[in-house]
Amino acid sequence: MTIEQSQQEVDRWIKTHGVRYFSELTNLAILTEEVGELARIMARRYGEQSEKESDKNLDLGDEMADVLWVLICLANQTGVNLTEAFHKNLEKKTRRDKDRHRNNPKLK
Repeated sequence: MTIEQSQQEVDRWIKTHGVRYFSELTNLAILTEEVGELARIMARRYGEQSEKESDKNLDLGDEMADVLWVLICLANQTGVNLTEAFHKNLEKKTRRDKDRHRNNPKLK
């Protein structure tokens, strides 16, 4: 599925099952909450925090998908074509950072 197809699928789902989009500010708050849930798993599974028994069955991919879902909702609501935005962002990073990381002694 492409990013564009994902945006269309989320929009179709919202209109079929979700009644309407939550407001942009509500979705921003939800996005923050979902990123926090993802961060909790990452910190406990890959960081120094110990993982609680209740966290061991949490699905990392599902949490990432929750973040993506809400981000797509926000893009749809604000008229952002994520495919175009991603390509522009990749070009910007390539121009700005093409040698930066290769020349970073901290990464060697």
